[in-house]
Amino acid sequence: MQTTDLGIRLEKRGHRGRYVLEMPEGEPAELTYVESGPDHIIIDHTWVPPKYRGRGVAERLVVRAVEDARASGAKITPLCRFVALEFRRHKDWADVLKQ
Repeated sequence: MQTTDLGIRLEKRGHRGRYVLEMPEGEPAELTYVESGPDHIIIDHTWVPPKYRGRGVAERLVVRAVEDARASGAKITPLCRFVALEFRRHKDWADVLKQ
């Protein structure tokens, strides 16, 4: 699954960042992370408005983070429970999982 056409934007402030997807009724879905080094991010939170849960929105945010990590050569530590579950389901993401 590629996310290039999904309207997800990346916002960065210092060592913190978030992927944001605006939802139709104004409250955005988000995935937040912290850069712990030049090639390592810790994903600590995902949130989707209740009305849009169960529709793959959070997975799209994780896919975007994985794509960006691959492109930059970074590794991911998933502290967020949802993201950790996604990594267990997607064995093809092992290349960006921090061991």
